Amino acid sequence: MVKQAYQSNPVIERLPAHLRQFIKPQNYDHYTAIDQAVWRYVMRKNVDYLQHVAHDSYLRGLQETGISTEHIPNMYGMNRILKKIGWAAVAVDGFIPPAAFMDFQAYNVLVIASDIRQMDHIEYTPAPDIIHESAGHAPIIANPDYSEFLRHFGEIGSRAISNRKDYELYEAIRHLSIIKEAHGISPEEISQAEQRIDTLQRNMGAPSEMALLRALHWWTVEYGLIGTLEKPRIYGAGLLSSIGESTWCMTDKVKKLPLTIEAAYQDYDITRPQPQLFVTPDFAHLSLVLEEFTNTLAIRTGGLSGIRKLVESEALGSIELSTGLQISGTFKKVLEQDGKPLYVETEGPTALAYREKELIGHSKAQHPNGFGSPIGKLKGINLAIEDMSPTDLKVYDIYEGHTTTLVFEGGVTLTGEVITGKRNLQGKIMLIAFKNCTVKYRDQLLFTPDQGVYHMAVGKKVTSAFNGPADYHSFDMESHVPSEETIRPQQTAKERELERHYQQVRDYREGKTKKIDLEGILASHQKDHPEDWLLPVEMLEITKDKTLQQDILRYLEEKKKALPGKKHLIESGVNLVISPLNGATTGGSEKRAVSPTQKTTNKGSPTNQEAGSGKSTRDVPSKVQKLNT
Repeated sequence: MVKQAYQSNPVIERLPAHLRQFIKPQNYDHYTAIDQAVWRYVMRKNVDYLQHVAHDSYLRGLQETGISTEHIPNMYGMNRILKKIGWAAVAVDGFIPPAAFMDFQAYNVLVIASDIRQMDHIEYTPAPDIIHESAGHAPIIANPDYSEFLRHFGEIGSRAISNRKDYELYEAIRHLSIIKEAHGISPEEISQAEQRIDTLQRNMGAPSEMALLRALHWWTVEYGLIGTLEKPRIYGAGLLSSIGESTWCMTDKVKKLPLTIEAAYQDYDITRPQPQLFVTPDFAHLSLVLEEFTNTLAIRTGGLSGIRKLVESEALGSIELSTGLQISGTFKKVLEQDGKPLYVETEGPTALAYREKELIGHSKAQHPNGFGSPIGKLKGINLAIEDMSPTDLKVYDIYEGHTTTLVFEGGVTLTGEVITGKRNLQGKIMLIAFKNCTVKYRDQLLFTPDQGVYHMAVGKKVTSAFNGPADYHSFDMESHVPSEETIRPQQTAKERELERHYQQVRDYREGKTKKIDLEGILASHQKDHPEDWLLPVEMLEITKDKTLQQDILRYLEEKKKALPGKKHLIESGVNLVISPLNGATTGGSEKRAVSPTQKTTNKGSPTNQEAGSGKSTRDVPSKVQKLNT
């Protein structure tokens, strides 16, 4: 059990131990002034642009979930607010296994990768980070319809069956996300990691249920659009947290398709902008598509195909029989005939349950070496065992103390002395124990008397098959954490100096200090930090000196030439500072700086057309002004 190092709330307190193991402390003090500047830049730019193209729930949700543009959110504060809408947030280390991620959602818990992207990846990062998780996911869950969709998606996703290759791919993607955000990793190592993912993706075979569900999750929760095909708006967290792709997705270069179940079968690439996106008319439609897709999963269909999926997964899973009896373990094989299962067998520790509660006397301690049972009706008898009354059982020689032979359809034969039976809440028998028992299929022995008491599960069919145990208390689930942890960078003396300058600017803007040597900082920056462009933007915002404003603007013009790949970021940063609504510098300047190349309106105020929006930020509503203060 992980020692609690986070502020809980009633939602978190309901989490089972197998999920609590992934929770880590946020360690808010670990965020540097540079981290805060990255958050502030992305959030201010996002709010400035997204208010034109995001679903209305986004801006309202930022306020309702307590997310500010000025500070990286503290989960202590977020949880105090989220509990009002029935949710909670916990910090985790990067990517966690897909089933666990879905399970958190089922419990109304938002998992937040507490690290923040490097400045080099300020527009987009393949790794989950606090910008993506909190500013992308959290605001939309304040919408009741979407909140319920997300919870139910998690409920279904946590039970979707994976295969062995899914976990290999997850570990490979997690590794790539870690090294891409780490310092000092060679291009060769990153290339090798990318090649491994490419190789795995090309050799996955038929997609598992989890793979299909993750695709549906990608095209809705992460990259979903809402509204009409002609004029969609953004609600997907991946788009809401990417200042680059949120603009790109609104162009005609990205094909817009109506959301249907077919989205689950559309491949995606997390390392590249998406060539097409799916549009839902409203949040209610998301639940309709999810329900249609869920009807194709083994949790609803059961049967032979469901058992086969569990065998192929080589992982802990469960089946439920028509009597409600649930068998949980690692499924080893299934005997079949004419598309129907005849006999099912697990290996290793197995537990039996009913309605997600372990049956007394049927824990993994009682079944340490596996469990096997015939499935179906008796040969030549239309009445299934589960539907037999006590009188019927007597007629067919199934009663305590009597040695009987049962021949099942398909050829499985059982001979043994009945010890006792166990009934469900409806009075139907769902488990019968035999001693001196032999079970065979044709010439194949499946159970012999020397193996002890034989417990036969009763059920004419398999109604459901799903990932994980029926009762999580039956198994040790607290040992499935990822094998690799996020790499923490070590700062050089030069980086520490840059960090100190960022902190000085931040402290001055927030009123924690009264004086600041901006000329000295600018001179040091020009000399020692040619790769950094964000600090001059932050300095421009707080200076009152018109001459220094012009010096900083000229310096930023030089930066755009020296760092052509950052030109659009620099321009966006300057526009945020000089925008009529965002621009009055915290230092109290009455006039705003204007770029030497900036055109002005006939009133002398700067124009500010954000790339791709087609609207001036003068149109920002008052609620956005509050977010930016």
